[in-house]
Amino acid sequence: MNIVNKLTIRHLKQNKRRTLVTIIGVIISVAMVTAVATLGVSFMNLMQKQTIADEGEWHVFYKDVNKAQLKAVQKDEASKSVVISRDLGYALLEGSQNDNKPYLFIKEYNTQGFKQFPIELREGRLPQAANEVVISEHIATNAKVVYEIGDVLTLDVGERFIAEREGQKFYQYDSLFEESDKIFESLKYKTTKSYTIVGIINRPTWEPTWAPGYTVLSYVDESLIGADDTVNATVVLKKVKSSLYSHSEDFAKENKIELESINYNNNLLRYYGVTDNDGLRSTIFSLSAIIMAVIIVGSVSLIYNAFAISVSERSRHLGMLSSVGATNRQKKNSVFFEGAVIGLISIPIGLICGFVGIGITFWFINSIIQGALGVTEKLTATVTPWSILVACAVSIMTIFISTYLPARKASRISAIDAIRQTTDIKLTSKKMKTSRVVRMLFGIEAEIGLKNLKRNKRRYQATVFSLVISIVLFLAVSFFTGNLKKSLELSLKGVNYDIQVTIGNENSEDDKQLIHSIAAIEDVTEYTVMNEMNVNAWIDETSIAAELQSMVEQDKSMLENGKFPYIIRIHALDEISLQAYAQKVGTDYEQLVDPENPAAIVIDTIPYQDQEARKYIETKAIYAEIGQSIDLYHENWETGKVTDLNKVEITALTDQFPMGVHPAGLGNLNIVTSGQVMEQLIDNQIENKIDAGFRSMLFLKSSDPMTTQQEIEQMKESNINIYNVYQSRQQEEQMIMIMSVFTYGFILLITAISVANIFNTISTSVLLRKREFAMLKSVGMTPKGFNKMINYESVFYGIKSLLYGLPISIVVMVLIHSALMNSFSYKFVLPWKSLLFVIAAVFLIVSSAMLYSSVKVKKDNIIDALKQESI
Repeated sequence: MNIVNKLTIRHLKQNKRRTLVTIIGVIISVAMVTAVATLGVSFMNLMQKQTIADEGEWHVFYKDVNKAQLKAVQKDEASKSVVISRDLGYALLEGSQNDNKPYLFIKEYNTQGFKQFPIELREGRLPQAANEVVISEHIATNAKVVYEIGDVLTLDVGERFIAEREGQKFYQYDSLFEESDKIFESLKYKTTKSYTIVGIINRPTWEPTWAPGYTVLSYVDESLIGADDTVNATVVLKKVKSSLYSHSEDFAKENKIELESINYNNNLLRYYGVTDNDGLRSTIFSLSAIIMAVIIVGSVSLIYNAFAISVSERSRHLGMLSSVGATNRQKKNSVFFEGAVIGLISIPIGLICGFVGIGITFWFINSIIQGALGVTEKLTATVTPWSILVACAVSIMTIFISTYLPARKASRISAIDAIRQTTDIKLTSKKMKTSRVVRMLFGIEAEIGLKNLKRNKRRYQATVFSLVISIVLFLAVSFFTGNLKKSLELSLKGVNYDIQVTIGNENSEDDKQLIHSIAAIEDVTEYTVMNEMNVNAWIDETSIAAELQSMVEQDKSMLENGKFPYIIRIHALDEISLQAYAQKVGTDYEQLVDPENPAAIVIDTIPYQDQEARKYIETKAIYAEIGQSIDLYHENWETGKVTDLNKVEITALTDQFPMGVHPAGLGNLNIVTSGQVMEQLIDNQIENKIDAGFRSMLFLKSSDPMTTQQEIEQMKESNINIYNVYQSRQQEEQMIMIMSVFTYGFILLITAISVANIFNTISTSVLLRKREFAMLKSVGMTPKGFNKMINYESVFYGIKSLLYGLPISIVVMVLIHSALMNSFSYKFVLPWKSLLFVIAAVFLIVSSAMLYSSVKVKKDNIIDALKQESI
């Protein structure tokens, strides 16, 4: 080790407090990068595990392949394992007491399939031969048909058939086709099978609640598959990478497999960061680049401030080295060496702190995720070689960038200037000039405070820079996570209930009594009764959705007399639900129940998926004003008869959906009102309300949706249909809630780091000004005057940092919004709450940091402080 490096280490040891502050700054920066990298990897890992637990592990699905094609799939170099399955068909379940679920659904798996998919065995064993089956426990609890292990089932297996749709095959996710207790489908006989029951399984998680058949699983023996038989091949890949899409398509072409028969497990693949959507891929890469850039800039600022202050205070030491013959290169290397020493100490500690901090955080929130959100998998801190490598590389790069500018500055300091310390503080009358207004409004203390900042502009700029970066970090991450959550909500289906019960079409007193009976079920936590029907309206071209206006410009034949035909969906809520909804959107409930002046709430903002652009879009369904009226009419599509109806006045415009109302597509409009107003609107002018799609529905939220469904079915009502969507709703809520947990966790992390950054910079800056403060006290500044000066300095710091930080933050927000627009489309909206929070927080944090630091220097002896040259 050369003499310059030895002197650098000695200097670090002599100035322990400043060295410690620098090390802490680097540790915080490394911990931040490590925590962010670990957070992202751990979240993706959790969602991978949860998706596999819910739906099974698979990546590519080839439907209806023959034996030769199956062999090719198994030999494909990309395939890790292949599950063979076959949907044999349906058989009538004799004695079933659930009219909505009259079938058994027989599905076959090979041994690998029973391992790969979430199949939970309750009793017995899994099938090992083609004549053995396991049955779902749901048959006994729901259909009230009891089978024992060892029983033999002889089943006439066939396919579901509807005369009007001959040739179309129906699956488990297609509910039973029935209306008013009349079933419109039947089974077309295919084969007779005899099975021995060898086990009982839990109801599979992948069986839809509305499925018409109870799951029965059998065994498919690969050796018995004939040359002309077809099976399904489900592939788990060795490596999940974006090229899997092109590889599977090329493979299908080579082996004469129809491209339409290929499916991908997009639910799982997206958590590997793999997608075939170019817009989504661009979104992911753009967002990753922006957020990583923000984090790196934040890290650089944190470390740079620490090194800049350190080099500034070391200028006399570097000048002495220069006076005894140290070259510019040696002085520059001295700063780089200091950075290397600090890095060697800080990076390992920062990595450990980052991992431990995230691990402790996960330990605390696991109970929330697994309890409240229903997630079965544990959130664990996932440490990968790549995350460690990225954290180390980013940290080393930030330390290098942070030391480069101070090192250049150090190399250029002349011996005389460094010893006299004239480089940091260069006073001219012009630079020190302050406005008379400051002194008139705030007094001499404010003027001195402002002159202090101007006197040492570099230190002042370093503190302001630190504040600006903290503002940008917080607002960028807050905006990013808020918009990510909004994007997630746009991409989901918008199901806001657990169970939908459709009740006949008569709307009789018996139906109303049935509704009250269902709503009174113990597990029901919330319900809405809704009557719904479709009518029409002609809307002026200038008022239709922007997307429709673009289409109309290309094809004017879509208009009639300058108007576009809209489908108006009228939703009449029950009294309690309508009162709550009216209050939520901020309108008068009494207007909605006055049949003399029909009025309704219009949902004018809708999300929808543009299949052509492959984007999720939020747009205005209609451009209208409160108080405006819509002329309604009804057209009978069979007879072509058009009936004019009454007008409806718009009493409120909103983007909020009540329970049971789904977002309408382009050219459709949801309006919400009362039953009285609905009757007045149609005024008995529609002969058959069923022609207008009239139906009465009950929407439920339940603490136990499966039990609630079973209790409704046990009522044995013939005019109801039950549609249980709790599984899809649960997945949506899990995603939104998990995203919320990570959103607030991420913001909390960034906020803590930002506060630490500000405290570190300001407290170091104030502590380095001990001699300056001692000088002011020595010439008569009172404690009260000193406090006023510190307070005004805090205000100047806050105002200056906000003047720079807010515009930069808005630019970053625009970039994030632009990146999201590759896959989504909605308006840019400034997060006013976050902006107001930041403004208040900046002044609070700066004042606290200044107060904390000034309390420490107040206790110092004036003579000792004037003599002191290091801290």
